[in-house]
Amino acid sequence: MSLSSDTALLIIDVQQGFDNPRWGARNNPDAEERIADLLAAWRATGRPVIHVQHLSLEPQSTLREDAPGHAFKSEALPIADEPVFQKHVNSGFIGTDLEAHLRAKGIEELVVVGLTTDHCVSSTTRMAGNLGFAVTVVEDATATFERRGPDGTHYSADLMHGAALASLNGEFATIRSAQDILSAVGA
Repeated sequence: MSLSSDTALLIIDVQQGFDNPRWGARNNPDAEERIADLLAAWRATGRPVIHVQHLSLEPQSTLREDAPGHAFKSEALPIADEPVFQKHVNSGFIGTDLEAHLRAKGIEELVVVGLTTDHCVSSTTRMAGNLGFAVTVVEDATATFERRGPDGTHYSADLMHGAALASLNGEFATIRSAQDILSAVGA
């Protein structure tokens, strides 16, 4: 596997509000560490880094702009020259200039990490794939939460994560581990 020097690391919604216990049980407790590893490698090799931040419009959301949970986690803090695209819905392409930015910079490949696998990571990845970008999702640098189905069935966080990745793989993205990606960038 190889990644061009203009492959962007797209970091989605790595925000403090996801630490709130009301989200329920989560998988991949080390996802933020893997994100930090990838971010360090991207910065060290001069590759583009792009951040997406969810600013919920829902009154009770932990990710509202006026709530402390909207802030980025320390593992994924943007630095001065890294653009931040703020969104109000699941996809990083809706209501933002993300696509225009990628096109203007000549970025054709994305490595996607962040929260949550089955919501914002999936929505953004699907749109990126449909827009013609080559997308890789990093399985151990993404995470999600347990869910309850409409019939009351409980779905574990691991099950939700695995199903989301399986749905993306081969059609919208390629799924890889952080170690595969770090090896590809020479870190």
